[in-house]
Amino acid sequence: MKNLTPDQQTMLATWQQHAHAEFVLKDADAALATMTENPYVFLIGCGVVRVGRAAVREFYANKFLPNIPPDFEITTVSQTFSDDRIVEEMTVRFTHTVDMDWFLPGVRPTGRKVELLVAAFIQFDGGKIAHEHAYWDQATALSQLGVLDHPLAMGGMRSAAELLNLR
Repeated sequence: MKNLTPDQQTMLATWQQHAHAEFVLKDADAALATMTENPYVFLIGCGVVRVGRAAVREFYANKFLPNIPPDFEITTVSQTFSDDRIVEEMTVRFTHTVDMDWFLPGVRPTGRKVELLVAAFIQFDGGKIAHEHAYWDQATALSQLGVLDHPLAMGGMRSAAELLNLR
């Protein structure tokens, strides 16, 4: 990325290391190594929140990382930087082949494809991740899975495709 300050470059490198630990290594301890001593994770789309190092580690190790679909794909659309925060807009695509209570609580695997927009707000403190907030349209996900049947809910799916076309 162009014109990032040294601190912003450090934040970006830490965020990339964190994402690599989650989605490639699937290693809770490696992900936690990028975080402060008292981090929290808030998945606003489904109301999952974990506060404190032990709770975040337990969530990563037992709920999140083992239950990421094999074809889970993230495409970054944009990133915005401040002195202590990254805001990342992305599309997420996957086939719902595993229980994902961290993302779709109570929805058994449907085998259906999902594509949605996600906005993540990553707060830093001392060069480490203090917290993550992730927002998405849960109605769009549930509609694509056949759990929610309302035409308005499909707008989010079209929005993800349109945003990728606009890049």
